[in-house]
Amino acid sequence: MIPFIKFVRLVVICAVTIAITTTCSDNKQDSDNRTVFNYNEMAGISSLDPASANNTEDIWGVNQLFNGLVQLNDSLKVIPCIAKKWWISDDGLTYTFILRDDVYFHDNPCFENKKGRKVTAKDFVISFNRLYDARVSSAVSLLANIDRTEKTGYKGFSATNDSTFVVYLKEPFSAFLSVLTMKYFSVIPYEAADFYGQDFRRNPVGTGPFKFKLWEEGTKLVLLKNENYFEFDGKNRLPYLDAVTISFVKDRETAFMELLNGKYDMLSGADAFNINEVLDKNGNLQSVYAEKFILQKQNFLKTDYLGILVDENIDIVRKSPLRIKALRKAINYGFDRVKMVKFFRNNIGYPATAGFIPNGLPSFDEKIVKGYTYDPEKVRQLLIEAGFPDGKGIPEIVLHTTDNYLEQTEFIQSQLADNNIKVKISVDKPVVLRQAVASCEYNLFKKSWVGDYADEENFMSLFYSKNFAPVGSNYTHYKNPEFDVLFEKVIKEQNRDVKNALYRQMDQMLIDDAPIVPLYYDQVIRLVHKNIKDLTTNPMNLLNLKLVKKELKKD
Repeated sequence: MIPFIKFVRLVVICAVTIAITTTCSDNKQDSDNRTVFNYNEMAGISSLDPASANNTEDIWGVNQLFNGLVQLNDSLKVIPCIAKKWWISDDGLTYTFILRDDVYFHDNPCFENKKGRKVTAKDFVISFNRLYDARVSSAVSLLANIDRTEKTGYKGFSATNDSTFVVYLKEPFSAFLSVLTMKYFSVIPYEAADFYGQDFRRNPVGTGPFKFKLWEEGTKLVLLKNENYFEFDGKNRLPYLDAVTISFVKDRETAFMELLNGKYDMLSGADAFNINEVLDKNGNLQSVYAEKFILQKQNFLKTDYLGILVDENIDIVRKSPLRIKALRKAINYGFDRVKMVKFFRNNIGYPATAGFIPNGLPSFDEKIVKGYTYDPEKVRQLLIEAGFPDGKGIPEIVLHTTDNYLEQTEFIQSQLADNNIKVKISVDKPVVLRQAVASCEYNLFKKSWVGDYADEENFMSLFYSKNFAPVGSNYTHYKNPEFDVLFEKVIKEQNRDVKNALYRQMDQMLIDDAPIVPLYYDQVIRLVHKNIKDLTTNPMNLLNLKLVKKELKKD
């Protein structure tokens, strides 16, 4: 009898062989040679309203349909979009944007004669003010620095004329342009918001390279080429594709078979397929898959880490050995990150041997920010310094995690035990872990942080003392007055070189104080059919399809 795992391997390899040597009917283009890009979204899509685009799957859909003032290129540089230029006042409080005059909303029944009209600055005023409505918006907290006081006539945003849009801030904030690249800040027509009301989430009207056609929730979403899109490649109007279809198959094995059969052009994410089957331990495609697919890997603004509650005003911290810095540092030295990434992630990602700021942001420099590597001798010395020679007398330490990270945490547990640090693992449901961490109920917990926008401030804010959980995202309750001073300085600094130096200094402070145990910096990973051209990746893991071409396969 063939063991089950070997049987599955045989079935998959046979399927790949068939897919490579035949052309399936699902992948045939229409008779008029239209090109359609197809991908699967296991998590589904809950809304196509940019005001509530707070997860990757929704953001990907929204990004095809809407535009904002500015956008990020694949190098994370803020570049023009609907705003063709802008300037910032000397005091850093006023941002003035000059808009293009050739941007139109998609044709839709909400407009007179169903014809999309030109975008004006007033549309941005209305769209941004709509973000204050918590019933539709997930961006309310991002508006805290908008100045709606008597100084600005109680208006945080204004339209000087049809092409000039102005934003007023209370305090200088050097990351503000990066924040504006988030999909929340897309422009929408007030006619559509009024016409569709709460149902705007499934009847989106934007300015993007694709326009909405059909959404069968839980089954498929269809977007068509916007023939009037305003961006060009220098000569040709974008996009090149005629349509985009998104499926919502939740079973990854089924989705993977559909990729093999040619129904999908791409699968994205390490959870979208069995990495142990598809990749070798060096993170490369197995040869049978390399014949058909391109493996895309890219730095991702995401750091996985262990968080340690360090606020001694909390009772569970006063009773925990983790209040002792030397023990926290011993844990950091007590396991091999390189082995963990290789054997439990097939080399997807990079061992976090620098700070908390991930590989992919400008200030990242592991030659300057010195993190932790596996060093049993330093563990031994630090245990003595902590008052626990050879680990004797260490009270129970419990590490809280979820099923998804059990193998990784068991590896850490095993290596720490080899170095006389005993850790007990508690597996929680994700929602339980999330709530407990926010409520400061756990001393040690597994967590990750994904950058919402491309600035280090988004990562360093987790350790600013005025952001203590549960109100803010400082889950460790780390407090260092020197760190706070630098944080308040760097968020006002516009010079990139100065910002880099300050962020590195702050990151080194975190490493030295050890309220965290950085594990790895993640990567974007995609499996893409070879007939797909110019599908780029970026550290924000944003799906951009406006430049993608699809070569038609011959029958």
